[in-house]
Amino acid sequence: MALRCVYTDLDGTLLGRGGSLFHDADGAFSMMPARGLEACHRAGVEVVIKSGRRKSSVAEDAKLMGQSAYIYEVGSALVMDGEETFLTGELQPSAGRTIFDQIGDSGAPALLLEHYAGRLEYHSPWHVNREVSHLLRGLVDAPGADRLLADSGHGNVRLVDNGTIPPRATELRLDGAPHCYHLIPRAASKARAVARHMQVRGYAPEECIAVGDSREDLGVAAAVGSFFLVANGVEKDPQIRGDAAWRENVVVTEGRNGEGFYEAVVRSLAER
Repeated sequence: MALRCVYTDLDGTLLGRGGSLFHDADGAFSMMPARGLEACHRAGVEVVIKSGRRKSSVAEDAKLMGQSAYIYEVGSALVMDGEETFLTGELQPSAGRTIFDQIGDSGAPALLLEHYAGRLEYHSPWHVNREVSHLLRGLVDAPGADRLLADSGHGNVRLVDNGTIPPRATELRLDGAPHCYHLIPRAASKARAVARHMQVRGYAPEECIAVGDSREDLGVAAAVGSFFLVANGVEKDPQIRGDAAWRENVVVTEGRNGEGFYEAVVRSLAER
């Protein structure tokens, strides 16, 4: 069956060092990501970004790539042909208050920052101008944080571990590499957003692939025919290979970042 859509993460997947489309993971110039996009264009395959970035950033990248649909803030919202849908369950923009505002008003971010004082802080400057998610950095046990939230009456949100990030000037006291975290509505996920896009477009799972580097990306494997985990995803989180092993449709690429994206696209087109 012909390939009709590729869902791809941005940072750590399609993009290389510094968030560049034209550099690999080490900062060397590379045309591989662009060639992967070109291959999709020539084959009539739609490319949809699924990112944790805020809307303005993802929208600009989608525009540069000539794509009319994108998913932002870890699946919290889907934009298709100019129409925006929030996939956030009971939490919806209301009375001039964004979902970001409502989560802040609930006290959930303050609870986490107080409980994990010295280990968690806002991921400045990227934590501002967001529609839904509160962006944090540090090093905490995300499942433990979810239990704390639920026990404190905040069961409608969850903390997503988006993997390691480069160390930054900070007063945090960490015993390992810092991670980036998204506090989002529990109903939201990249997998749910991908499934909604597929439903609207009329795509069958076997007509779609997804590419990513994190555990949240890996969840999309349940919605598509094949999922490609780029090599650097395993490098930064070795345990993710075990999580991927029990899914028959997951492939770990030989290439890192954009080279892994290119590998996933070319392999999928060649097999069809």
